Amino acid sequence: MPNFMFFLNKRKLYMKGWAKWIGALLGFAFFGYWGAIIGYIIGTMFDTNAKVSWDERFASSGSNTGQQAYQRSSSGDFSASLLVLTAAVMKADGKVLKSELDYVKQFYIKQFGETKAKKQLIALRELLDNPLDVRGISHQIRYQMQYASRLQLLHYLFGIAQADGQISDSEIQTILHIAGFLGISNSDFESIKAMFVRNTGSDFKILGITQDASDDEIKKAYRRMAMKYHPDKVNHLGDDVKVQAEEKFKKVLDAYENIKKQRGFS
Repeated sequence: MPNFMFFLNKRKLYMKGWAKWIGALLGFAFFGYWGAIIGYIIGTMFDTNAKVSWDERFASSGSNTGQQAYQRSSSGDFSASLLVLTAAVMKADGKVLKSELDYVKQFYIKQFGETKAKKQLIALRELLDNPLDVRGISHQIRYQMQYASRLQLLHYLFGIAQADGQISDSEIQTILHIAGFLGISNSDFESIKAMFVRNTGSDFKILGITQDASDDEIKKAYRRMAMKYHPDKVNHLGDDVKVQAEEKFKKVLDAYENIKKQRGFS
């Protein structure tokens, strides 16, 4: 993979402890699972005193499937999944705003700690300057992550888009494409979108139903969504992700309470 070595040298990513992370992440972004392994190996060549990390466990798990790797509860699994899609949403409207960078920075610090967040943000800046295989990496995530985790990932992407106080049509379209590649249903996409883009009927969209739904259908929809968005389903992704899941869960509850008040049933 000569282009990878050129890229690492050009950006001087062989500084101690960085090259293996950048190599694995960029390899995963551009070439998929095997790209991550090869990128990691190349990066390790530049790191003389690298410590054993998730990337090494990922690279050495020759008999393990990608799904098994993603099911591990280590923070590295989720961080690798997020990085490329984070860059895609940030680039969607043709500009990268400080508010978006701050949102991502705070999330990564809370989720992975300052040291690792710093390395991830360095990788993010590199990704922002390069083309991204969003479809390829989304398809990989689709078969390596549980559905509840993919829903939470979508919630995070909408959070980035909303960081500047408004969500553009281009950002919505980018997230919609990502959702399709991730195998997320249109009703679930509209549900999460309605949590961020409020308009007439948003409460019904959050519950995945139309405004002419019966009271019984509303109650069933609430129970279904409450189960689907329950924070316990993403415990393995870390405390900060769980906090976001709790916020999403509360929006489902609020939507249900608003509809009950509007309809006058208990």
